[in-house]
Amino acid sequence: MSRIPHSAIIGIDVSRDWLDVHCLPDGQRLRLPNTAEGHAALASLASDRRAMVCFESTGGQEWRLWVALDAAGISTRQLPPAQVKAFAASRGTRAKTDRIDAEMIAHFIAFRPNAGRHLPAEKLRLLRAMTSKRSQLVETRKRFLAQIKAQEKLGTADAFADMDSALKALLDRQIAEVEQRIEAAVAHEGAIAETAAILRSIPGIGPVASTTLLAEMPELGQITGEQAAALAGLAPIAHDSGTLRGRRCIGGGRRALRHVMFQAALVATHHNPVLRMFAERLRTAGKPHKVIVTAVARKLVTIANALCRSRRSWVQEPV
Repeated sequence: MSRIPHSAIIGIDVSRDWLDVHCLPDGQRLRLPNTAEGHAALASLASDRRAMVCFESTGGQEWRLWVALDAAGISTRQLPPAQVKAFAASRGTRAKTDRIDAEMIAHFIAFRPNAGRHLPAEKLRLLRAMTSKRSQLVETRKRFLAQIKAQEKLGTADAFADMDSALKALLDRQIAEVEQRIEAAVAHEGAIAETAAILRSIPGIGPVASTTLLAEMPELGQITGEQAAALAGLAPIAHDSGTLRGRRCIGGGRRALRHVMFQAALVATHHNPVLRMFAERLRTAGKPHKVIVTAVARKLVTIANALCRSRRSWVQEPV
């Protein structure tokens, strides 16, 4: 659907029950329910004002609103909470209420009009939901197995062996079922399937890493390598001042994607010939293991972005 050109900004603090709204440039404030009726009222307000609507990522509370506004043709933007928080601190705003948060969100997008992300396509939203569910189940199984090991050390594991075995089998089945659904979703979408095939051609990137890249970074292939690394939270952040050269570190970005790319990097250091040599050079130079893994993960993301941009698979040279 075509977007309505915007000449105003509406910042929203989204909670489970309410939408606190701050409008620019006039500073109007109002509160709407976080329901279908409230979403319709907000869409009408944004349309009348020809406004762009922006809000923070709030762990899923904003998704129904986001979909409703997008369906109404309203320009929307989801913003990283850490950036809005830093912006508020730079303005000297220490108080925090829902109304203040909505105001800071509106002023932040006025200051940085290109910040944030647009609503992913519906098929990518479904893929993201499934990859998130798989991660939740895998994490649950990991914690459960750790509890079993703790019981074994205490000598009490046998008392619950049948229950533990049944629960582990259930988690294994659910993880396998979600993975089958993910595979089916990817296979039935031509463009997604093509991109997934490109990603999986890279030694080190398997089904989990490829689907996570597709779900968490829909911008893949449309941005620069540096931007891709930053979105994944793998870009080194400088800490220099005068003659001081501080230690580089990573931070921010999309946490779920960064975690998966670390796992992919461990595989790539053994099975990807180019990245294995890259890791060996870093190891010979005396770099710590975590630095090596981070550097390989960053290389993987930039390689994946370059190949998706050129629409070709890995052969021998990455780019």
